[in-house]
Amino acid sequence: MNFYPFHIGDYISHTSHLSDEEDLAYRRMIDLYYLTEKPFDDISLLCRRVKAELAIVENLLHEFFIFEDDDCWHSKRADIEIAKYQYLKESGKKGAEIRWGNREEKPTQSIPSSPPNATPLATKTITKTITKTKVNTIPTPAGVSGDLWDDFLIYRKRLKAPVTDRVLARLVKEADLAKMPLTDVLETIIFKGWRSFEASWIQQAQQKAKELPLGTDQQIEEAYRVECGGDPRLARFGSYFEMKKFIMDTRDKRKVA
Repeated sequence: MNFYPFHIGDYISHTSHLSDEEDLAYRRMIDLYYLTEKPFDDISLLCRRVKAELAIVENLLHEFFIFEDDDCWHSKRADIEIAKYQYLKESGKKGAEIRWGNREEKPTQSIPSSPPNATPLATKTITKTITKTKVNTIPTPAGVSGDLWDDFLIYRKRLKAPVTDRVLARLVKEADLAKMPLTDVLETIIFKGWRSFEASWIQQAQQKAKELPLGTDQQIEEAYRVECGGDPRLARFGSYFEMKKFIMDTRDKRKVA
């Protein structure tokens, strides 16, 4: 896709907290997503293509994208727009074939979940149909209330992501790694709008909560003092940019450790 709808107000309201580097990287990630019409599956390659550091790209992925069962990072909004574009593109090809005399029957093009000409009433009907569909019959896990489990199954159904034994086993494993009850994991997935769950997301969120902002020179000095245990007045950096890079490298090393 060489064009996609861009709502300035929505973008500003969702990204006003980002630094200049994060904002630039996020815009490049969005453009790349639409240009390739594919989710992200290689973070190191993604870093090179958007010209951003690994820590920045990982933070943006966890905040604005969803890691799905295909082991790729997805954007819900972009996936819908891409599906609309591909639908119109295929419909246009079919119309051209008919117009120019190629009337050979071909399999019917499947319509995306949100067709380009869908009305609010049609969308509401689709949602209602999904909700009424029979929920997965996997038994309620131990320690989880029946109501919460039903809510979780309905939520996954709306995402068109059925809960299998493999999916449940992975959630239990990640809950153990995060040292969280499965109940809390399921509630977190629903309320945050996630498709799955990884213990590293919680650990990174906790680590990020301890990280100080790096927007101004004063903030960089304070972060260096608190997070690195150094005195900015005695530090031998050529610029605040070098000090900031040192702080971010220190954070990356803590994440690896």
